[in-house]
Order: sequence, then structure tokens, then C-alpha cells
Amino acid sequence: MAKKKTTTKKKPASKKMSLKPSKQNTIILGSLLILFSMALFFSFVSYYFTWQDDQSLLSEFGDRNEQAKNLLNKFGAAVSHFFVYKGFGLASLIFTVLLCITGLYLFLNMEKKGLLKKWIWGLIFMIWISLALGFIAETQPLLGGLIGYEMNDFLQDYTGTIGTVLILLFGLVFILVRFFKLTPEGIAKVFAKKEKSAQKSTASTTVVDENVEEETYLEPEDETPVVIDTYTHKKDIPSLKKEETAKDDFEVTVPVEEEEEQLSMEVEKIVEEKEEKDNIADKLVEDFGEFDPTLELGNYKFPTIELLDQHGATGGITINQEELEENKNKIVETLKNYKIGISQIKATIGPTVTLYEIVPEAGIRISKIKNLEDDIALSLAALGIRIIAPIPGKGTIGIEVPNKNASIVSMRSVIASSKFQKAEMQLPIAFGKTISNETFVVDLAKMPHLLMAGATGQGKSVGLNAVLTSLLYKKHPAEVKFILVDPKKVELSIYNKIERHFLAKLPDSEEAIITDNAKVINTLNSLCIEMDNRYELLKTAMVRNLKEYNAKFKARKLNPNDGHKYLPYIVLVIDEFADLIMTAGKEVETPIARLAQLARAIGIHLIIATQRPSVNVITGIIKANFPARIAFRVTSKIDSRTILDTQGADQLIGRGDMLYTQGNDVTRIQCAFVDTPEVDKITEYIGSQRAYPEAHELPEYSGEESGTSIDYEIADRDAMFREAAEVIVTAQQGSASLIQRKLKLGYNRAGRIIDQLEAAGIVGPFEGSKARQVLVTDLVALDHLLSNEGS
Repeated sequence: MAKKKTTTKKKPASKKMSLKPSKQNTIILGSLLILFSMALFFSFVSYYFTWQDDQSLLSEFGDRNEQAKNLLNKFGAAVSHFFVYKGFGLASLIFTVLLCITGLYLFLNMEKKGLLKKWIWGLIFMIWISLALGFIAETQPLLGGLIGYEMNDFLQDYTGTIGTVLILLFGLVFILVRFFKLTPEGIAKVFAKKEKSAQKSTASTTVVDENVEEETYLEPEDETPVVIDTYTHKKDIPSLKKEETAKDDFEVTVPVEEEEEQLSMEVEKIVEEKEEKDNIADKLVEDFGEFDPTLELGNYKFPTIELLDQHGATGGITINQEELEENKNKIVETLKNYKIGISQIKATIGPTVTLYEIVPEAGIRISKIKNLEDDIALSLAALGIRIIAPIPGKGTIGIEVPNKNASIVSMRSVIASSKFQKAEMQLPIAFGKTISNETFVVDLAKMPHLLMAGATGQGKSVGLNAVLTSLLYKKHPAEVKFILVDPKKVELSIYNKIERHFLAKLPDSEEAIITDNAKVINTLNSLCIEMDNRYELLKTAMVRNLKEYNAKFKARKLNPNDGHKYLPYIVLVIDEFADLIMTAGKEVETPIARLAQLARAIGIHLIIATQRPSVNVITGIIKANFPARIAFRVTSKIDSRTILDTQGADQLIGRGDMLYTQGNDVTRIQCAFVDTPEVDKITEYIGSQRAYPEAHELPEYSGEESGTSIDYEIADRDAMFREAAEVIVTAQQGSASLIQRKLKLGYNRAGRIIDQLEAAGIVGPFEGSKARQVLVTDLVALDHLLSNEGS
């Protein structure tokens, strides 16, 4: 019997220590499902970042040498492709959650009662989300997956867009009512509860304060009042009444409220004064109307469209069906030779370039097509082929192919377009037409500065003329002024006729168009003074930009007696910037950088053109402040990267073919062609009308010479002064390096002698990188000059 008892006691212990085989299996299976769900989750998430790189590996799954970029390598890429791309898209993540929940049920040996319900609701969520994403993002199959895309396509074929939306809304209502138990009455109750709780909280604040006072101050009979500290519970005897009265006094007299009242009275006074001024301004507007800056030239007539010629065909773009079909077949054939299949191709015809948009078959790597640029150009026997992979905002790859018979985009067609005529912009510029044959119009005031580059003869000067013509056709002489810098002396000289209408210059300058590089420095510094003056006016007017300032001035809210006046936009145009940098360097770069950084708000805008877009001309400071850039055809990829920060400008075909960027996408445009005789007719038409007495005057700037202005005493002159003067006069070249070589002196000493020669009137002032001018013609004149100094 004893043995039996012992055996019966030991059996339950052995049962507690061991697990049944079935339970062990469920724990193992549960842990497997949990880990597998985690693996799927990481591979699905990773797939959205690596699917493009891993597409080509799907067909090479058995090759062990190939490695995928997915977090779970080739297995993750293949499984993700099946579930995400061919399945439910982003909603496939719900599948990983369902797997994880099932694993937890098995691992923790929970009852399986509600598991089936979770799977049913999970699948409903997956189908609805997949369909919704397929509808919202039709062009992005990765979001809704192939199932969402096909369901959306099926529903749209039979019920249309509105029907699909209604079906989605019904599905959403079904989920909200059945799963989240939402009803109209329930929603109303939630809002009602929130209102009641808000009312209770405001009403209970005062009651709580009174209860606190009653609890903290206890007065036992025939005893001194005792104060109980609610935090430390220590008894403190007397001085209750003092504290109480002090507290009461503090509560009654609140100095903050008096300050607020006083402050509000001051604000009221300011508001009243402002209202009085506004009333006066409104009365002036009622009596005399708004100030009209164009009144002085009230009879000014804008140039007519007949002044511009209609270049090329008048019927728009001619479509050559044979050329399109031939190019299409060659592109498809070339890609086929490299085992790249195309599921779809379409063509968009532009004035000079046709864009072929292709959709590659699934699994094709984009970089593979991008590398075939030269091969496609060879098969098409065409110059200037550019591949955009992918096109921003579209799920396609673009191949730009030049047309055999390019059509000229005339300035007349661009100016006459409704897009330009109806443009509500401060400074509208019509550059030309895009690949889709749309007129490209931008606002210079929003750019706010423009950098233009391109090789010689590729269309820079025509581009500048297009910019100036656009503004002449849209703005009154009172609204905009130009400062034109033309080192070539021939490109912008045709605008001399509109000097008293549209041009601005320095007070002492004879010609409005600046051709001398030395005067450019003074003009730029004068513009900086103008900028500072305008900012002072904006500050006193309490506005932030020129548009607000002029609107306030027109409404007669600014007094001209206080220095206020209507401020026109100022556009500085520099035709050959590289020449300025070579001759003046930092003296030009510094004011231009300052203007580019600060002049936007006060209506000064810069347009800089150069034919040499190298890094020593277009420096980092300039690039940082010129977000809007235009690149005509350049000779190398390095030049293209310098101007646009990307390649492509080296693949243009010239003759006005250009790329425009404003810091994001690059747009290919055919620049509008305006010939010199057309510009001449426009300026003649404007110049023949009544003008202002003088050109718009810029602030006076007294230039500081880069050389020394110190008058050296004769006794303080260098011992080699006479010999250096003879060397300079004999060679007729005023440079410190010449003195260094001839007299074998150091650079510092030669520099001091040059300063002494300038003070003596033998050489002229510093002129940048040029040698100083020698003011004495020969040695006889030098002797005469020095002997007169001695006497």
C-alpha cells in the first residue's frame, strides 16, 4: 500500500514538469509564425525602397552570385514582389499582423474563438485599402498592388469613377458601423459629453478653491487658530490673520489688470490714430481716386503685336507620321536587342523635340535603359538625344528625340498666347514653348534672379531679348526700369531709343547702357545704396515687400512729404558676366552677391548671362542666390553640372534649345525667336512717344579708389623712386611686377613705390587686373614734373 501511495504522489509531479507533444508543437509553430511575420514585415517595408534595384534579380533567383538589396535578400525581394506588387500593395502589411496574432494565439495557448473573426476582418480591410489606393494612385501600382489596380479597373469599366467612389464609401460605412460600432447617435453623444465636461470644468474651479480654504483653516473652540500645512502637516501658531489679510489684499489689488487696462488704452489710441489716417486716406481716394503712377505718361501706348514677325509655319506644328513611326520602331528594336521589353509607348510632339514616353515591362531596371543613351542615338542617327529616367510625377521613362524638320517658335505666337496675355504676375516673362507645345510663362519677381549660360551662338542674346520684349509688352514705363550692362557694346545698344522711358543710369553718366567695366562697379554699388534706401522706406511704411508698399502708396496711405514715392521694379541685365569677373573680380562679385541675397523684397532683380559657365565665373556664392537658371547648349558635361547641377545641357541641339530649372525639375523649352529688326521696331515705336525728361536716376555713388589716396612727402619717398619712375615712363606700363623685375625689388617695396608714383601723378589709379595708366609721356616730361615738385 505504501508503494502505491508513493507512486500516486509522484505521478502528478511528473505531469506538471512535462508537456504534451501537441502543446510543444503549437509553441514551436506559434514562434515560427511570429518570426516569419516579422521577416515578412521587414521585407515588405524594405521592398518599397529597393524594388527598382531588385527587379532584374527576380528572374535570376537561382544564381547565388547575385545579391539583392532587400533586407531579406533574394527571398525578401521575391516574397515582397508576390504579396506587394502582385497582391494587395501597402495593405499586405495587414497580412503580417494577422500572422503575428495567430502566432501569439498558438504560442500562449489561447482560445481560438475570436481568431477566425480577426482574419475575416483583416481580409476585408486588405481588400478595401487595396481598392482605395488603387483608385487614388492609379499610376503607382505599388500602393494598391495588382489586385487593387485590377479591381479598380474592373469597377471603373462597369460603374465609372462616381460608381467606384460610391462603392468605396459604402465599404467605409460598413467597416465603421460593423467593426467600430459607430452610429449617428453615438457620435452626437460624444460631442454632447465634451460640451458638458467643458461647462463643468469652468464652473467647478471656484468651488474647489473655497473648499481648500475651509479644509486648511480649522478653529477649535476656546483655542488659538491653528494653521495646518497640507504638505508637511506641521502646526504653526499665531500670524494667521496677517497672512489672511495679506492674501485677501493680494487677491483684491491685482496690478497686472491695471497694466493691461493702461496698455489697452495705449493700443486704443494707436488704433484711433491709424483709423484717423485711414479715414483721411479714404477721403482722398474718394475725392481724387487712387494714385496713378502712369498718369505722367497717361497717353503711353503699349507695343502692338504687328511689330513682331510670324516666323515659320502659321498653322502650328506639322506632324510627320512616318518619322514618328520610324523613330518608335527604332527605339523598340534597340531596346529589344538588349532584352528590354516595352509594355507601352506614346509620343508628345514639340516644336523642335518629340518626347517618347515608354513604360518598360515589370522587372526591367531603369539604369539599364539610361545607359543605352548613346546606342539609341546611334540607331536613330540623331543629335541631342536625352533620356529622362523616370519622368518626375509620372511612372514612365522619357526619350527626347529632335525633329528632322524643327519649327521656329516666334515671339509673336508667344506674346499673343492667352497664357501670357492673362498672366497675373508682377514681371511676366514668356520664354517660349515646352515639349507639349505649351507657352512657358514665369514671374521674374518670384524667381527672383536668373542665371543664363550657354556656348557662343546658342541663343543667349536672343533669350535676353525675349525677356526684355516680354516686359516691354506687359509693363508701363512707370512700373519697371532696366539697367543694361553690355561689355560687347553691340548686343543691347538697340535699347538706347527707350532711354527716357525704361532705362536707369547714374546721375553723371552720359549713356544709359553701360559698356565700360569700371562704371559697372559704381552702378552696382549705387544699386546697393538704392536697396538700402528702399528698405528704409519699407520699414517706415511698416510693410514687407514692394508690392505691399506700392499698394499702400496708391491708396494714399503714405505721405510724400515723409520721403515716400512710388517705387518701380528695377531689372539689372548683364550680358557677359565672365568678362566682368576677369577684369574686376571681387569688386563685382561682392555687390552682386549682396543684391542677390537682399534685393528680392524691394523689387530689384538680376539677370546674368555668360558664355563660359566655369566655377571661377559662376562661383558658389552666386549659385546659392540664383535658384532660377537657364542653360543653352554647352560643350561639356562639367559646364552643364556647373550651371544646372545636373547633366543634359551638353545634349541640347542649339538654336534656342534650352533647359530651365528653378531648383526642382528641369524643363526643356524652345526659346522664342525675336530678331534684331523686330526689337528695333519695338524700341522705335516706344521711343517715338512722349517720354520722361530724363532717364530714371540711381543714387549717386562716390567710388573709392583701390589704390592709395595718401599724399607721400617728398622726403619720405623710396631711394629707388627716381629709377622706378624712369622704368615706368620708358616702358609706358604702370605695374609693380615691372618694377620688381627691372630693379630686383621685393613685392611690398614695389607696391609702396607704385603708391608713391600715383601720389606724384606719374601713374593713374588702380584698375583691377589691368596695368595702371602712365600719365607722363616721356623722360623729359618726367624731369620737368619732378623739378617743379622740388621748387
